[in-house]
Amino acid sequence: MRSIKQIKNLKGKTALVRVDFNVPIKNRKVEDDFRIRAALPTINFLLKKDAKLVLITHLGKDGTDNLEPVIKCFFAISKIDPNRVAFFDNIRKFPGEMKNDPDFAKKLSTMGDIYVNDAFSVSHREHASIVLLPKLLPAYAGFQLEEEVKNLSHAFKKPEHPFLFILGGAKFSTKMPLIKKYLKLADYVFVGGALANDFLKAKGYEVGQSLVSDTNYGIEAMLKNKKLILPEDVVVKSGNELINKKANEVQKKEIVLDIGNEAVKNLARLIEKSKLVLWNGPLGKYEDGGARSTKKILKLVAVAKVESIVGGGDTVALISEMKMEKKFSFVSTGGGAALDFLANGTLPGIKMLG
Repeated sequence: MRSIKQIKNLKGKTALVRVDFNVPIKNRKVEDDFRIRAALPTINFLLKKDAKLVLITHLGKDGTDNLEPVIKCFFAISKIDPNRVAFFDNIRKFPGEMKNDPDFAKKLSTMGDIYVNDAFSVSHREHASIVLLPKLLPAYAGFQLEEEVKNLSHAFKKPEHPFLFILGGAKFSTKMPLIKKYLKLADYVFVGGALANDFLKAKGYEVGQSLVSDTNYGIEAMLKNKKLILPEDVVVKSGNELINKKANEVQKKEIVLDIGNEAVKNLARLIEKSKLVLWNGPLGKYEDGGARSTKKILKLVAVAKVESIVGGGDTVALISEMKMEKKFSFVSTGGGAALDFLANGTLPGIKMLG
C-alpha cells in the first residue's frame, strides 16, 4: 500500500479522507469515540503538511442519520480549527455510494486532489468512496489502516506459537470459514458465544431456546480436530434465574447466555501458556446479562505476557466501556472487515491502494 508518508507536497492541496465515524449515538451524543480517536494521527499529519481536508464518513446503515453529533464530538476531542476540516454529508445518503456508481465517484473526486483511506472497518465494502475514488485520484493509506494491516497480518504471517484464537459472537456465515482456517494455523481454537451452540448441538447436546444457525457448515468434521475447544460448562437463563451448569445438562426451555466458570478457568490456562492471542467477538449474549465471562477474559488477556490482538464491534465496545484500549497490543476498529481480512489476507479497499 502507498502510505501518506510518501506524499511529497501537500501545501494548498485538498485531501479527501475516508474515515469510519460510524459510532454509537444516544440522545444526540456520541457514546464511544474510539473510531474517531483512531483517525486523529492521520488527520493531524495531513494538517501539519498544510493540506485542507474533507472527511467522508457514513453513519448508520441507510444514510438517514444526521452527522451533527459526530462533527461536534470530532472538533471537541481533536481541538482542530473547523476552518481547516470540512465534513461531507453522510455518504450513504447518496444511492451512488452503495451502488458503487462511477458517476457518483467522479463527482466526489472533483472535491479533492488526493484520496486517503483510513477506514479499515469499511474497506471490505465495494462502495464508491472505498474502491472507485482511489482509481480517480492519487490514493494513499492512512496510519490506522496501515496499523490494522500490520497487526492483523501477524495472525497468518509467521504467528508466534503457542497461538490461541478465541472466537465468539453470532455471525455464523462469516466466522465458520475462520474456524476452518485457524484450526490449521493456531494451536488452540476456543469457540464461545452463539457460535458454540451449533457445535454443542452437533455433539448431540440440548441447547434449549438458544440461537443456532440453520445451515450445516460441516461442523461434525471440525469436532474431530483436537485443537478445537468448546465450553465444558455454560450459564443459562432458566425462567428469571441465571444458572451455571455443564454444557450437556441444558434443558429445553433454557437459553445459553454465556460460557461457564470451568470454561473461563480452562481459557485462563490457555492464555497463560500462549504467546499470541487473537480474539474476535464476545463469549456471551452480553446485552442480556451474558457479559461476565467476556469481561473476565479481557482482564486476563490484558495482564498476560502475550501479544494480544482484539477486534469485533461488541468486544471493542466492552473494551471502551472498561477503558482498557491501551492494555492490549492492538485493538482493531474493524468488525466484519477484520473477519474478512483474517480469512482472505486482503480487502477490496486495500487492493486499490497497491
